[in-house]
Amino acid sequence: MNKAMVKKLAVMIAVLWSLVLVSGCSAKNKSAEGGNPNEPFTLKVYHNADITSVNVFWVAEEMGFAREENLAFEDVGVVPSGEILASVVSGKIDVGGAHVNRTIAGINAGAKVKAVAAATETLKDFPHMCYVTAKGSAIQSAQDVVGKKVGLTAYGGCNEYTPYAWLQKNGIDNPKGKFEIIILPSETKLLQALEQGQVDVAGIHKDQVWVAEQGKYDLLFTDYDVWETIGGATPHYFSEKFISEHPDVVERYVRVIAKTNNWVNANREKAAEITAKWGNVDPIRVRAANYAQNAVIKPETVQVWIELLEQFGEIKPGLTPDKIYTNEFNKLASAGT
Repeated sequence: MNKAMVKKLAVMIAVLWSLVLVSGCSAKNKSAEGGNPNEPFTLKVYHNADITSVNVFWVAEEMGFAREENLAFEDVGVVPSGEILASVVSGKIDVGGAHVNRTIAGINAGAKVKAVAAATETLKDFPHMCYVTAKGSAIQSAQDVVGKKVGLTAYGGCNEYTPYAWLQKNGIDNPKGKFEIIILPSETKLLQALEQGQVDVAGIHKDQVWVAEQGKYDLLFTDYDVWETIGGATPHYFSEKFISEHPDVVERYVRVIAKTNNWVNANREKAAEITAKWGNVDPIRVRAANYAQNAVIKPETVQVWIELLEQFGEIKPGLTPDKIYTNEFNKLASAGT
């Protein structure tokens, strides 16, 4: 075989190999697009550093709810709450979720995302946030908080504006600036500061049962005391780009979340056990919140926060709930259930 033939053969092999690679990539992309019925569409998700609440992704995988809709969840690891929205926009993760105020503020700032399924929903026994004092504290009312130090993990949102709304409801006008805010990086450090007298009140994402079990804190108020059931919404959202490209995936995802929400509400202890197992933590640390029935987003749970964020100048006037969320992918919502 002469040199020309060898060269020609090498070129043919290279071309054939390229076709194999392209074919393989195309098959992979087809699977990733959800087009191959034999392969699940994989969604990139995340978890919190402090695993103290039920992780619906892990529950959905464990119970087979994701597989039933030909979906799979790839956990990319910890994403801090302040980075979730940016991670969805950038594509680091496909779906995000936090208190609705973060979604509203992000959309107001130009983030192209939209909420599609409800997650937690406040009940009296399952609030989104509790504000606690040290056991035996003289702080018993909203008026007692004036001039005191309130420990939070972040400015803005549910952390800061829930106590403002509580003070307003209890007759204290213009509550911003009526107490000193102390920011600490975690709820563990907040509680340590409370015990050491460095703050007078601590805002934590717990429930009153947890507070009572600790034996060293008194419950001052919860978000239920401010808005009853409408203040603690934490919807799931996708980027508008993802929704446009994968509407069928979004619809399937909403069905998974609806089924998972309903199952967790009926099996709280089991859901906590699954989360503890997947997160490799002691089950006693994990508590199940209340989840929205059928994952239906209620407009009032969005409107209340639009109004509050407008009031305190965090967002510009003019946003309406339909800019924040949609139930169009939730057939249970359209059925009126």
